[in-house]
Amino acid sequence: MSELALEELSAIAAIYCGKDECEVLQVSETKGISFRIQTTVKGHLGRDVLLKLLFHLPIGYPSSLPNISVSSEQLTRTQCMAAKERLLEEAKRHCSQPMVHELILWVQQNLQDIVEQAEPAACSGRTGPSTDATADDGVWTALLHLDHMRAKGKYVKTVKKWCTDLSLTGRLMFMGKMILILLQGDRSNIKEYMILQKTSKVDVDSGGKKCKEKMISVLSETKARAEHQRFQAFEVKEYSTLDELQNEFKAAGLSELFSEFVLARLK
Repeated sequence: MSELALEELSAIAAIYCGKDECEVLQVSETKGISFRIQTTVKGHLGRDVLLKLLFHLPIGYPSSLPNISVSSEQLTRTQCMAAKERLLEEAKRHCSQPMVHELILWVQQNLQDIVEQAEPAACSGRTGPSTDATADDGVWTALLHLDHMRAKGKYVKTVKKWCTDLSLTGRLMFMGKMILILLQGDRSNIKEYMILQKTSKVDVDSGGKKCKEKMISVLSETKARAEHQRFQAFEVKEYSTLDELQNEFKAAGLSELFSEFVLARLK
C-alpha cells in the first residue's frame, strides 16, 4: 500500500467529515483501501440526489486506477452505470497522481449531463447542457483549528499563498496558544485548501525536519447564511484577549460559530 494512498485517505476523511459523508471500509496491506463517500448533488428540476460513491484503491494506486461503484436511490441502474463509466474514463486522465477528490468534484459538476445522456427520455424538455447548480454552490464558511506552528513565518506565508491562489478570504487568528483558520469561498476551493493543508510539508517537526500537518481539526464547514458578512480579503491577526477574538466573529455574524466551537475548546 503506497504512502500516497494513505495520505489521500487521511485528507479525504478530513474534508468529508460530516455525518455519513465518509466511511472507511478497509485498510489492508494486501488488499488496498476501500471507503464510501456520500454527497448530495442537485438533480433534474432542482431535486436533491444522494450519490454514494464506493472507491477501492488497489495496492498499486495511484499508478493503478481505482475501482469505483456508483449508487443512488434517486437514479436508475442505467444512470448509475453511466456515471461509473464516465468516472473511470476521467480517472485515466489522472493516472499516477492522487485523484479521488478530483473525481468527486467532477461527478458533482457533471452528474446531470451524464443522467440526461444516459436516459434522455427521462429529462423531457432539457436538450442543452445542465445549468442546475450543485448543492455546494454559493459561499461556504469553514473553521479549522491548528495545534501548533513551529516554523510560523513560513507556515503563515504558505497559508496566505494558498488562500490567494484559491480565491479564499477569511482570517488566520492567533490568541495565546490557540490557532484558528477561518475560510470563506467556494466549497470546492475550501476542500482543495484542506487537501493542500494535509498533504504539503508546511511545518517542521521537533528536530527541525520538514513535515506535513497531522494535527489540524475541521471544527465546522457550513454554507454561509444571509446574516453572515463576507470577508473581503484573507488577513493574519493576533488577539490579546478572548473578547477581541469574539468581536471578530461577532462582526462577521458568526457569534454562533464562536460560542459552539471556539469557547468549547477553551473549557
